[in-house]
Amino acid sequence: MTQDINYTTKTKQLIDSLKSVCANYGLGNDGNEFKIITQVFLYKFLNDKFRFEIKKLKPELGENQSFYENLQAIPKKEYDLLMDLLDENVIRFKPHQLISHLYNTQNAEDFAKTFDDTLRDVSIENANVFSIKSSSGAKDKLFDELSNFISDASQRDAFCRALINKLFEFSFEESFEDYFTEKYDFFKDIFEYLIKDYNSDSGGKYAEYYTPNAVARIIANILVEGDVRKAKCYDPSVGSGSLLMSLAHNIGEDKCTIYSEDISQKSSTMLRLNLILNNLTHSIPNVIKTNTIAEPMYLDTKFDFIVSNPPFKLDFSDFREDLEADRFKERFFAGIPNVPKTKKESMAIYLLFIQHIMHSLNDKGKAAVVVPTGFITAQSSIEKKIRERLIDKGWLRGVVSMPSNIFASTGTNVSVIFIDKEAGQDHIVLMDASKLGETVKEGKNQRTVLTREEEDKIVQTFHSKTVVEDLCVVVNAEAVKAKNYSFSAGQYFEVKIEYVDITAAEFTDKMLGFENRLSQLFTEGNALDQKILENLKGLKYE
Repeated sequence: MTQDINYTTKTKQLIDSLKSVCANYGLGNDGNEFKIITQVFLYKFLNDKFRFEIKKLKPELGENQSFYENLQAIPKKEYDLLMDLLDENVIRFKPHQLISHLYNTQNAEDFAKTFDDTLRDVSIENANVFSIKSSSGAKDKLFDELSNFISDASQRDAFCRALINKLFEFSFEESFEDYFTEKYDFFKDIFEYLIKDYNSDSGGKYAEYYTPNAVARIIANILVEGDVRKAKCYDPSVGSGSLLMSLAHNIGEDKCTIYSEDISQKSSTMLRLNLILNNLTHSIPNVIKTNTIAEPMYLDTKFDFIVSNPPFKLDFSDFREDLEADRFKERFFAGIPNVPKTKKESMAIYLLFIQHIMHSLNDKGKAAVVVPTGFITAQSSIEKKIRERLIDKGWLRGVVSMPSNIFASTGTNVSVIFIDKEAGQDHIVLMDASKLGETVKEGKNQRTVLTREEEDKIVQTFHSKTVVEDLCVVVNAEAVKAKNYSFSAGQYFEVKIEYVDITAAEFTDKMLGFENRLSQLFTEGNALDQKILENLKGLKYE
């Protein structure tokens, strides 16, 4: 554990040192800082991963100091054969594309050009595995030409040298086997640290909210039961991928394939990094940058598991009419929110995501969707039609209403809807976890944090279908229909009346007290009536 903490600390120091380089060259808090930090970190990670995998095949290449020189000395034919033996999801580097080569040649002229050319060539040569596609089929680049972000051309060589020196000083290889086999638990923290300054509500369309780890763990632990194999897992509004990563970790990274859609370029870039760090590189070709609602790439694909924390409100008036097309009729069975006369940005787009998710599950599929808690009782047409279908089809496994402020970035109360095509109609779990957690301050925001014990309590109670006073009820479909399809646990809690035995004398005293109090209120009421009457008589026409 001590080594874990030390290694995590060192890795975070590397990230901080890269940010320091950006700040020294005027790119601190610049819009391009995110690209530089994440791409340089990824280049370092892939370098060391490549070296680690090669050394598993050819241990005689030696440790850090001699590895690069020995690799260079391998004849081309033998080198090509070595590359063929690598797993298809491991990136391929030529010796001159490694950090060691760039470090050794950093004092040559036009080093920035060498640096950019290297990253560009690596992107092109590994595009089939590491590129993200858009809805048009176009592939993006793994790396940009980073020196171009420095507007002063005379500073570019020095900037690239500073980056390479920071990378060379640090090596993941010190404990590769420990950390690459543990991957999720270690790299989850690193990933969060890496993106913490960049994953915020930008205020624009499709704001990217990071789903708290506690919520992601609860969702994954409730959804995944028993041994799962060859699962197709999907998130139609993936963001940085925290929900999918937790789900894949619970299933087993080698037992599932990830599919995702999101309109945000930044989200897609974050997700690719997350997939690589978590040994899910084989799923990168399934990451699609697109408008899931208007231009879905997976419209006819059915999935085993779907998780989603979709945007709740968004102005989609520009393409609302396109959604009325016949090919979307079955998908949006409950309807499409109208365009309001004012506040178009308040259009409830999450209602389209819920319907899309229900449409995208296979016959045995399971899903978890984060929704505003207002959805679970709303009586307007679309919300109620969705709840009616979930109940009437026997697809609702349960609902967990989360504590307030569990998301630091929004004060909207949220609930998680658990859909299961095989749930049936007899044991629907409705849980009100709003009283759990403790409040902590994060910057200017207050956030509610669940302890691991509280997370376990929610998961275990849900799985065991246990009735717990003021926390959980288990109802059937008929009971839900009788409550006008309300999914709120609070409406099913028993109302308790406490009986207290009193003597005849105590009863007489209480009644006398009530009479006296009532007489006093009548007297005050009469006085008030008299005062109002006098005031009315005092009014004069002017």
